[in-house]
Amino acid sequence: MSVNKVLLIGNLGRDPEMRYTPSGRPVARFSLATSEVWNDAEGNRQERTEWHNIVVWGKQAESCSQYLAKGRQVFVEGSIRSRSYDDKDGNRRYITEVIGQRVQFLGGRGGESDAPPPPAPGADEPAAGPPSAADDDDIPF
Repeated sequence: MSVNKVLLIGNLGRDPEMRYTPSGRPVARFSLATSEVWNDAEGNRQERTEWHNIVVWGKQAESCSQYLAKGRQVFVEGSIRSRSYDDKDGNRRYITEVIGQRVQFLGGRGGESDAPPPPAPGADEPAAGPPSAADDDDIPF
């Protein structure tokens, strides 16, 4: 048995980047920051921020693009996927991404208490699953 499941709560590092594959499938991409705070052995407060690359497909991608902005807090449930690509200079690059299957909008920008927008369509429905290998070739970024 194996499991590939990620649960994250964090703040967007930038506005979502919305694109469409050549076949017309919506895809949104954004960075998400999660932070960990602790006291070291000397009692000094330490903080570490981890950055996650999030990719969301379909109607949820369109909702993320419409309602999310830099600083907004979200919950993301998905799976980890690593892939490689060639950059514009022909260098092989490797990236690890979280394929978001469920995105729930939480508090306001930077944790403000304003009411969140309506949940992403399909947030309570089973996810359509990650894109096929053919869709990976269609990723426009």
